[in-house]
Amino acid sequence: MRIAVPREIKDNEFRVAITPSGVDALVGAGHTVVVESGAGLGSSISDEEYAAAGAELVADPARVWGDAELILKVKEPILPEYGYFRPGLVIFTYLHLAADPELTRALVDSGVTAIAYETVQLPNRQLPLLAPMSEVAGRLAPIVGAATMMKPAGGPGLLVPGVPGTRPADVVIIGGGVAGSNAITTAVGLGATVTVLDTNINRLRELDDLYQGRIRTIASNPFEIDRTVTEADLVVGAVLIPGAKAPKLVGNELVSRMRPGSVLVDIAIDQGGCFADSHPTTHTAPTFPVHGSIFYCVANMPGAVAQTSTYALTNATLPYIRAIAGVGWQRALAADPALALGLNVHAGSVVNAPVAEAHGLPSGNLAEALAIAA
Repeated sequence: MRIAVPREIKDNEFRVAITPSGVDALVGAGHTVVVESGAGLGSSISDEEYAAAGAELVADPARVWGDAELILKVKEPILPEYGYFRPGLVIFTYLHLAADPELTRALVDSGVTAIAYETVQLPNRQLPLLAPMSEVAGRLAPIVGAATMMKPAGGPGLLVPGVPGTRPADVVIIGGGVAGSNAITTAVGLGATVTVLDTNINRLRELDDLYQGRIRTIASNPFEIDRTVTEADLVVGAVLIPGAKAPKLVGNELVSRMRPGSVLVDIAIDQGGCFADSHPTTHTAPTFPVHGSIFYCVANMPGAVAQTSTYALTNATLPYIRAIAGVGWQRALAADPALALGLNVHAGSVVNAPVAEAHGLPSGNLAEALAIAA
């Protein structure tokens, strides 16, 4: 199979979809791997390293896309890339279509086959291709929150751990899943006073046992969210419904009662965000004010630490890429129910129910899509 890796063009997106070791594995299996020149530089991977692993380097993005059977990306395609879509092309990347009607329509209209990393789901409900970036975003959230709380960034001038004789920051984390639990790790390490809310009491028991009283665990409901958020210096939103829009848990009126200069970091922004006033921002302009608070809603947070993110992502995606390249996407998805759940769009139809529901579109049948293609 001819596999192509374009350079990411989203604002300050420095990740790349595969490492040289991944290229080596695919070339060793008999596939052709084309990498756009400079695609890995943001992740500290040179063209020479890709070439040494067996990749073909191509400078023209139109050629990279045009000759490919399978496109590997990190972030969802953006408008300048829509023109490369065509029937028969398979795209494997993060898509987050529930929050992106324009991209959904472009994929449907083009006849492309689009498989989303974030909706690949194991029988135990784990999301193996979302998890590594959730880990990165979770650990990064308290760090960017701490930086935003500094006075030059518009914050209250509060040092997260404080110093002897002063109070540490109150950090509230909504959601105790992969992103939330990693946010807890960093926030505790920074010396904050940490509160985590989740609707899953068993998960709260696990976190309580893990941290042995170092954090507060609270059953999540509107009353408790209101009470904890109004007392917080930093709120991390880490709530996810696989494939669907994130629920809005912190409203505008609640933000108006928060401490002046408080910071809200919305990890769920790729899925529409879990704060009512959230809208996607970029690393170039990451924050915006709401009442007296500051929102940080960068939609590609892990791109800021691209070297770590790229290697973590390839570790997770490579087995699935090898399966798709080895037997074709139809057979690979038919053989692996977890990977089959990644299929979002095929042959002009949305086949992921939460995405279809988010946009009021009819939902195609996954089994029929695989059967028709087989």
